[in-house]
Amino acid sequence: MIEIREIEPELTYIIRHSVLRPHQTIEDCKYDTDHGNGAFHVGVFYQKILISVGSFCIEKNPDFQTEMQYRLRGMATLEEFRKLGAGRSLISYAENSIKSQGFDLLWCKGRTTVQAYYSKLGFEVHGEVFDYPPIGPHIIMVKQL
Repeated sequence: MIEIREIEPELTYIIRHSVLRPHQTIEDCKYDTDHGNGAFHVGVFYQKILISVGSFCIEKNPDFQTEMQYRLRGMATLEEFRKLGAGRSLISYAENSIKSQGFDLLWCKGRTTVQAYYSKLGFEVHGEVFDYPPIGPHIIMVKQL
């Protein structure tokens, strides 16, 4: 029913745009880290339709002591396919890949509107809410792997 696999970053742009940045251009959905060393992108397919994406890059947050960090960016699931476990499955897939490479920390800048969701996935709040123009309030979330 659900298939999870690594995808090219270009496949993430339409979902990033429609879910995360609908009032911006498709160019705003392309991240400078998409093709960086160690970057990978995960897609979840339901009946061969791409329904959920997440991008992962090696990026150090100076607040954390470990050097072995990955950052999650642009995680989104199409609204009509939520509640299928796609996001949870995507994170689990990525965590296994990241851990197998010897990394021990995953962090993200999550919208405050999905803070509870990330908490259910085992992430913890780090620091205070901050504004991420033009998207709005965000919070750093972190998970030890």
